Amino acid sequence: MANPAPTNAADDTDPERAAPHHWNTTPENQAPTFRNQDQVWPVRVIRRGDAVRPLPPHARSLADLTFEVGGVRLGLSDHMARRRMAGLLILKHGEIALERYGMGNGPESRWTSMSTAKSITATLAGAALHDGAIGSLDDRCEQYLPRLRGSAYEGVTIRNLLRMCSGVAWREHDDADGRSDCTRLVKAMVSRWPGSVLDLLCKLPRAQPQGTVFNYSTGESYLIGALVAAATARPLADYCAETIWGPAGMEADGYWQLDSEGGMELGGFGVSARLRDFGRFGQLVLEDGEAFNGRRVLPPGWRDLAGQPDSAATDFGRLMPGSPLGYGYQWWVMPHLPDGVSNGTFSANGDYGQIIVVNPAEQVVVAIQSAWRQPEDGAAGLEIVAMIRAAMRALQTEPAS
Repeated sequence: MANPAPTNAADDTDPERAAPHHWNTTPENQAPTFRNQDQVWPVRVIRRGDAVRPLPPHARSLADLTFEVGGVRLGLSDHMARRRMAGLLILKHGEIALERYGMGNGPESRWTSMSTAKSITATLAGAALHDGAIGSLDDRCEQYLPRLRGSAYEGVTIRNLLRMCSGVAWREHDDADGRSDCTRLVKAMVSRWPGSVLDLLCKLPRAQPQGTVFNYSTGESYLIGALVAAATARPLADYCAETIWGPAGMEADGYWQLDSEGGMELGGFGVSARLRDFGRFGQLVLEDGEAFNGRRVLPPGWRDLAGQPDSAATDFGRLMPGSPLGYGYQWWVMPHLPDGVSNGTFSANGDYGQIIVVNPAEQVVVAIQSAWRQPEDGAAGLEIVAMIRAAMRALQTEPAS
């Protein structure tokens, strides 16, 4: 296991330099902002449980891993610096093959999740199904959220929300006039008015029949979170503590950003946690919801249901032009490739390089925290894929005796 000590970045660690909103950061204040969301935004604590899941060192260390991208061979230190990584954790069979930090982070640093929280929210829907709080994924949303009656979401099933195939109109990114529904969601959040985000979602029009078209929507992840909270009759962070944080053996409390003071958790983003605890979340999913203490928290088979496409609209190559990916239940799914090392892999991806990768075939989990200079970076993504594939190949071999 590599030395987990933080990389020294003294000019990047002052909490007072945190920006009020993560969407208004500069490269200089990204790290303190991503580390300190509980200081700049309303949050609810996700309480850790009594027992911590140990993450012992794996027999094969990846400390000396190198890989090639575009004819250039890179080591991990260069890779992390180039891609502004704040944390990199690779688990094999629940054991640490690699753990490194940068951007002023260390093992005790919390870092915000961005959209990787969507996969946590979807997992909570699975937990609510297992608990019986949700009767069926084919139930209509308004059965649990009566506020949706009369809106375009009336009649939409929970399953189509999880697939992002509701058919309700949503623009995730700005159009030519600089307008998007995400911008409207941010304005609703900034108002700190209770219920403003749900009000926005209830005003959206219908664009397609449900189940026919994939349309990425942070709003729908929020809606899933609101639905789970209503179905379980408790705040999402509290339910997360009961069904994920405690059973997965997290070592520290997490935080979940709220839409207003004392309001609703933002199901599409806003979970702050330590790197190892994001890794433990990935491990819980990898193990199909069978917690390390033996308690089952997800329906049997949930991993393979949620982690693979299950409809024509979300199948490989159908999501958006030029993309080979598929989509599960708020997880991105890698296409099958000839060498097989990534086959069956799915991942939670968030802006600025937040990633949780689950590879059931290789029994590998990867957790990455970053501060890219822009929300999306194709070159960084390709480099990270190359690094992960090299790590998986290295972990297939036995360590030298």
